[in-house]
Amino acid sequence: MAMLTILPSGKTVEITEGKSVLDAILSASVAILHKCNGKAECGSCHIFVQEGRKGLSKIGAVENAKLDSIVGVGSKSRLACQAMMLGTENVTVELLGFSSGF
Repeated sequence: MAMLTILPSGKTVEITEGKSVLDAILSASVAILHKCNGKAECGSCHIFVQEGRKGLSKIGAVENAKLDSIVGVGSKSRLACQAMMLGTENVTVELLGFSSGF
């Protein structure tokens, strides 16, 4: 089983294959906006993957289209609701200031 580390809190949670990064973050009791409830419609769960990108599913067309519409997107950007844990390696994600509070 792989581990997900959530920055800036440094909280670590064990995750199972097939679980979204959003679900893993919420199960760790870490606050993250997710206005559309995981449908890739709002982009509020935008995160940066700092380590372990190969431990996540590939970016699909719907996620890619939403990322294209978000300001501040970089090569490490993912939507937490669309990035699925593969369970093959540990992953470290960074919550962004504008999306990590309520």
